[in-house]
Formats: sequence, C-alpha cells, structure tokens
Amino acid sequence: MLFKLSIKNMKKSIQDYAIYFLTLVLGVGIFYVFNSLDSQKAILELSESTKAIVDLLMTLLGGVSVFVSFILGFLIIYANNFLIKRRKREFGIYMTLGMGKGSISKILVTETLIIGVISLGVGLLLGVFASQFMSIFVAKMFEADMTAYTFAFSSKAAVKTIVYFGIMYLSVLLFNTITISRYKLIDLITAVKQNEKIKIKNPMIAVITFLISVCALGYAYYNVTVKYLDLNETKLMIMIVIGCVSTFLFFWSLSGFLLKMLQGNKRFYLKNLNMFVMRQVNSKINTTVFSMTVICLMLFVTIGVLSTGVSLNESFTENLKKSTPKDICIENMIDGEKQNDKTVKEILEENDFDMSLFLPDYVDATAYETEEITWKQTLSNVKEDLTKQFPMIRWDSKEFIVGISDYNKIARFYGIKTYDLKENEYMVLCTFKSMKEIRDKSLQNGMELRLNGKTYQAKYKECKDGYLNMSQSNTNMGIIVVPDEVIKNDKTLFKASNCFAADYNGTTDKEKAEIEKKVTNFFEQKKIKQCLIDTKLSLYESSRGLSAIVTFIAIYLGIIFLISSAALLALKELSESADNKERYEILRKIGTDQKMINRALFSQIGIFFLIPLLLAAVHSIFGIIFANKMMVTFGEASLLHSILITAAVIVVVYGGYFIATYIESKKIIQN
Repeated sequence: MLFKLSIKNMKKSIQDYAIYFLTLVLGVGIFYVFNSLDSQKAILELSESTKAIVDLLMTLLGGVSVFVSFILGFLIIYANNFLIKRRKREFGIYMTLGMGKGSISKILVTETLIIGVISLGVGLLLGVFASQFMSIFVAKMFEADMTAYTFAFSSKAAVKTIVYFGIMYLSVLLFNTITISRYKLIDLITAVKQNEKIKIKNPMIAVITFLISVCALGYAYYNVTVKYLDLNETKLMIMIVIGCVSTFLFFWSLSGFLLKMLQGNKRFYLKNLNMFVMRQVNSKINTTVFSMTVICLMLFVTIGVLSTGVSLNESFTENLKKSTPKDICIENMIDGEKQNDKTVKEILEENDFDMSLFLPDYVDATAYETEEITWKQTLSNVKEDLTKQFPMIRWDSKEFIVGISDYNKIARFYGIKTYDLKENEYMVLCTFKSMKEIRDKSLQNGMELRLNGKTYQAKYKECKDGYLNMSQSNTNMGIIVVPDEVIKNDKTLFKASNCFAADYNGTTDKEKAEIEKKVTNFFEQKKIKQCLIDTKLSLYESSRGLSAIVTFIAIYLGIIFLISSAALLALKELSESADNKERYEILRKIGTDQKMINRALFSQIGIFFLIPLLLAAVHSIFGIIFANKMMVTFGEASLLHSILITAAVIVVVYGGYFIATYIESKKIIQN
C-alpha cells in the first residue's frame, strides 16, 4: 500500500520533482564523464609518457570528485528539504488519519529510492553518450589518433558513480527520517499559513552598509589588479575574505533600500505590476541573503575557472607554436672558472654521436658573461621596482651577452626576426612579461652598457622578442645582444653556455620519436650531465599535460558549481511560487489578466536569477585580470574566445534552469 501511495504521490508531484530530477541526472552524467576519461579511445592511443600525465590527471580528478560529491550531496539534501516543506500539510493529513511517522518516513524512503534509481539510470546513460563526445575534446587536446575510434564504456567509472551517489542517497534517507521525526502535527497542518519572518532594515543603515560593501569591493579589486605585486599569501587571503564579506553585506543592504529607491520613481513603480514584482524581489533578497552570497560566489568561481581554464589551454598552444620551432635544442652550461668551453657539437663528436640523426642545417650560438655586467649594473635605475616584484633577486647575477651574428644565425634557423646593430649600439631580448616591463623602464631611463672601456647606447627603448633556447613558456629573463667586435676584443668575457638547435632526420612523428629516444639514451649512457635537452615532443607532452589537468578540473568544477547555483535558485523560486499562490489569486480577483501575471512572474524570476549573476560577473572581471597576471609565464591568449565559450555554457545551463523554473512556477500559480 505504501509503495502504491508513493507512486501516486510522485505522479501527482511530478512538477515538484522536475528540477530535482534534472539536477540529479546532470550531476550523475557529469560525474561519470570526468571519471571515465582514462577509458576513452583517445587516451588509449597515447604515448607512455603522456599516459603518465593522464594517470596524474585521473588521480587529481578523483580527489576533486570527492569534493564534488560533497557539493552534490548538499544540493540533494537541500532539494529534499524543499520537497518536504512543500508537502508538510500532506504529511499532517496522513498523521490525522492515523499514519505514524515511521510509515511517512517509509513513503519518503520509497520515493527517494525510486527517483534515485531512475536518475542514476538516466544520468549514467547520458554520461556514457556524453563521454563519447568528450573523446573528441580529449583527442584534440592530446593530439591523439581517432581513426580507430570505438564506443567506450567505463565499468570502473560507472561503479564509482553508483557508489558515490548511493552514499549520497543514504544520507538523504537518514536526513528525511530525522526531519520527519522532529515535526509536530500542529506545525504540519498549519504549514501553509506560516511565512518566513522578515526583518525590516533601517534604510539609512542599509545605504551606509551598501556604500561600505562597494568601497570594500573596490579596495579588493584595486589590490588584486593594480597592486598585485605587493600581495603575498596572507594579503591575498585577506582580499578574498574582504570580497566574501563585502558580497554578503551587498546583498544584506540591497533589500534595505532597493524598494525605497524604486518607490521614488512613481512612473516606473506604479506601471503594470512593477509594484508587486519589486516587493516580491525585495522580500526574496531579504530572506535569502546568505544563499544569494553563496550562489554569487559559486557563479564567480564558475566564470573564473571556465574562462581562465580555456584561456590557459589556448595560451599554452599558441605559446608552444612560437617557442618550439625546431625538434631539439641542447644547451651546454659552461663552467666559466674551469673554462669547459666546448660547444655541444664538439661534445657530441668527441663521444662518437651519429650526427646523421640530425638534418645537416643545424646551428649553434654561444652566450658569454663578464664580471663587469651584472643585474646590479644594468638594472640599478629600476632597483625599487625590481626588488618589489622579485624580492629574492640576486644582484650579482651576470647578464647573458651574445654577438649579433651568432644570434641572427640561430634566429634565422628558428624563423624569428633578426636585427642589426651599429658599432656603438646594443639591444636587449626578453620574453618574460614582468621582467620585460622592468627592463623597458630601465632602457627608457637611459641605461648605458660599458664593456672593455667603451660605452654602448641602447638601439631600442624597449626589449625585443627573441631567445636562444626553446621552452614551453616565455621564460627568457633577458639577453644582451652586442656587436661582434665586443665578443672578439673584450678579454673579460668568458663563455657561459652554448646552444645547439637541430631538426631530426625523419619525416613522420614515429620516426622523430625513435630518433629522440636514441638521442636521450646517448646522453644517459655517456653520462653527459652538463647538457640540458629540450625537445619539441617532450615540451608539447608536458605542456599538454599541465594544460589538460588545469582545463579538465576547471570545466569539472565550473559546471558543477553552475548547476548547483542554478538549482538552488530554482528550488528557492519554486518554493516561493508555491507560498505565493494566494497572492496571485488575489491579482486575478481584482481583474489582472493572465498575460500580465505571467509577465510579472517572468520578471520576478529573471531579476532573482540575474542579480547574483551580475555581481559574480563583476567579480570575475577583476578575478580574470588577476589570474592572467599571475600566469604571465605561460604566455598571453585572447580572452574573447574563452569568455564566449563560458557565456554560452552559462546561457545553456543557467538559462535552462531559469526557463524550467518559470514554466514550473507558472504551473504552480495556475493550479
């Protein structure tokens, strides 16, 4: 009998379960997709070194999944709490008819199990199919071969999803049983007449609090964007706390004067049902200050991690194309005191290396140092800026110096810009953005270079792009390029490093990979430790690995936070619609047509969804700027593409919940 009653209740309350069911299905599907990445065909075709990166990614995603399960568990409990509140009167009637709390708990347990099993099944089905599309994304990120694509199902991910969500549902069952046991019959019967207590705020205090919150947010924004160089871990945490508290105060104060401010505009306030809409919105904000704060911060995290995650991936890709033009770069770090000044080519030939593994057009360039030219000499006129940004700087660090011909030789080989210098000129190459800004300032302040008794003037008042060694990021802190005569005549110069660049004598990726293995094995067997090797394949693999880890975790957390935020707002709005049925009925009785009521409901829900999103968007602008400044070593990429992708995801998910909430709310107030 209880089972039949549970089925009938679910059919009767299907509109209440719609948002709840949608959230569960999406949660299960996303959970499965991100925990089944290692079973994708694209992953199975990767090289051993890249698979190691994927293993690390899966370990990290496993840890993130535990955190995600807590978020989804809280969301499921919150949703169940909403459903129980909606049915208080129903449970009260059951109790007046003689049904005990144990039987009511059994009804809830049955309903929870049924909806849980169905949502698990549908969610897993959705996840299995969605994971096939994820294969395309994975293949593109890791540049894997998808020609032998086959449909993949991860039993490991499915079991993990079932176990995690099973634990969540058991928690919900326990929560429901405890909740029902605490209710009194009088509270259940009169639940429909009970309203949330609304505390009226003093408008003047609300305005002052609002101004304080805005000023505090402005202070935090200023520190993370303009004064970000002064931030350490402690100060950064203080800025985060200020941001969170200010967001709470913003919503707390908003309801205290928003209505008063709008009432001053009679033309707007008295038009159509604006009076009703604004009073409803004001009441909702007033009673959901903490919830709105949490939702706003979750949306901020969503926008931030999705935008920066996608942007970082693009930045990695674009930067690698520029900084890895050849197959291999070998640098011999020469010890100036021992005068181990052999070139890489000489080291290879001495150890009987097969040079035919490289194409014959390989080149090398030598960088020099001198005791006369250190950072103290070249950057003394920007000492304050440099110390502030790099407090652990060693002022006795020697500058790298290279002749113009040597640099142009390797620059032509890399396919990057070459330069020319007069006999009394020098120039600086730098790709690390923060350091470039400081060096540019030093050059603009008229920094002169004195070598072998002769003074050299900077040809350019800013650093130029250029490098000797390949890398996966813009890490060139500065190379001084001088006329060839300096290298020939200055006896104080000693060799600091020799950079050797070459292409493999192979045409396919497989042939190049085999050559690379021979080269790395050669250096290991000969125990040549003074040489540093960077290859295009290894740099791409490590970069793709880091990019994949950041991107996948960002997307995972971003989508979960977005769904959670939208679901919380939707459930709160549905609860409000159920409580306000009588108010809408009064509007009908005084002659308001249904179209006007629907427009008022649409505006009310739209404003409720929009307010936390707008503040989150403002937070995100400054958050993204800060993130980009912190990740400058990975290069810069256009944010437009990543922002458009993030906006599209928000429109689909957040907008989808908004539309579903409006449709369900409209049904509630019409019944």
